[in-house]
Amino acid sequence: MAYTINAGFSDELEAFIDEWKHKPGSLIMILHKVQEEQSYISKEAAQAVAERTGTHLARVYGVMSFYHFFKTQKPGKNRISVCLGTACYLKGGQDLIDEARGLLGLSPDDVSTPDGLFSVEPVRCIGCCGLAPVLSVNGDVYGKLEKGQMAGILDKYKTA
Repeated sequence: MAYTINAGFSDELEAFIDEWKHKPGSLIMILHKVQEEQSYISKEAAQAVAERTGTHLARVYGVMSFYHFFKTQKPGKNRISVCLGTACYLKGGQDLIDEARGLLGLSPDDVSTPDGLFSVEPVRCIGCCGLAPVLSVNGDVYGKLEKGQMAGILDKYKTA
């Protein structure tokens, strides 16, 4: 079948959508696969999912906006995830987010830097509560942090 919207999906993703599009509850699984492949769900990708599954675009966006896991803006090359689970929050997790955003010149509404090098996002748990507060950059975990350490951490990834 020829589709009118080209969202740059791989052949594997197209096959996954074709296999799952008529199964009940599959929209969430399909959106997870899209985000896994493209790191976020663009407007074009959402439209393509709606077209390929025969679902109204409003329903696709409804699912995407209800579940905070789904990202609608492209993350940076270096993805900074700051834990805001209970232990991390109580020990200064929000201060780490504020410091990272300040150092990178990001407003609370910005997801990534204009050059696409960094993105900052809060997460609910990294699983290192004993090291609170914790953040990870591309999967590298840093614990027992103070906001004064943030500049040094960012510097490691500016040239990487």
